[in-house]
Amino acid sequence: MKNEPRTILPNARLTPRFAGICTFGRYPLLEDVVESCRPVDWAIFGAPFDSGVTYRPGTRFGPRAIRTESQYLKPYHIEHDLMLTEVLSLADAGDSPVNPFSCETNARVIADFAKGLGDASTKLLMLGGDHSNTLATLRAAHARAGAPRGGLAMIHFDSHVDTVDMTLGEKYSHASPFIRAVEEGVLDPQRMLSIGVKGPLNTPDDLRYAREKGVTLVTYEQWRREGTKTIDAFLKKLGDDPTYLTFDIDCIDPAFAPGTGTPCLGGFTSAEALALLRHVATVAGPPNLVGADVVEVLPDRDVSGITALLAAHVAFEILCIDGLRRRGAR
Repeated sequence: MKNEPRTILPNARLTPRFAGICTFGRYPLLEDVVESCRPVDWAIFGAPFDSGVTYRPGTRFGPRAIRTESQYLKPYHIEHDLMLTEVLSLADAGDSPVNPFSCETNARVIADFAKGLGDASTKLLMLGGDHSNTLATLRAAHARAGAPRGGLAMIHFDSHVDTVDMTLGEKYSHASPFIRAVEEGVLDPQRMLSIGVKGPLNTPDDLRYAREKGVTLVTYEQWRREGTKTIDAFLKKLGDDPTYLTFDIDCIDPAFAPGTGTPCLGGFTSAEALALLRHVATVAGPPNLVGADVVEVLPDRDVSGITALLAAHVAFEILCIDGLRRRGAR
């Protein structure tokens, strides 16, 4: 018997992908799903804010670019043999309001918006925007997960650790979301895995806070030498802990993802990153994701939309992690 879809998509054989309202993956609008009294497993929303950047601005246009490139995103995952729309109810919640003149205020504005999406069981996938927006989504995901003591676990793909205390006199920026999250108790650094970190860095102190707090660091070169050994050990210990996944597109080599404001040479290829996300989904069973984001896409520096297209596929892979978990539970 054919499964009834939990997410209803336009028929691509009848309605061309270049027509209609541009929602992420052509998923329905959240308001339409809510009005039909159907549950929403994941609400995808944009955070068009980039006032927390320390180099090139422009990621405020990232959510729009990712949505545009996601029009050719299809729902069946070959490697997982997973029809995502059969196991998850997905909806596009539009863009959060933002405060472009204050990074600290903006985090409150977006957190309040995210907390109001769907119901208490709806998980949140944010499209950035710069990485400062993750603090807001972390707050909302932490609240929806029942505010676990000690904070959420995290799987973090990035060229940078983003635990700098202060940059240019500001304590809130895309360089500091995780130090602020640890201070607030919404993130547990001892259950945080940072994958793809690479340099050069300003000083060795850029890594000190993460190491002292017990963050598991896997640099890109370490991954090249040892493969997924450290990653696998972390994931096996993680178990069913409520986990947030954040993916900064600058962990990708700019040869494959030039559209970012802080390009860092020598990172993952597109294929390596997608393979790693599939590995995360399967090595110890899919982690218990309670929220996620894909950030730092800068369309003005992109070439033919390839960075935004990759970001859309990264978001799809993240959703498939939860899809696999739910299929297994059933």
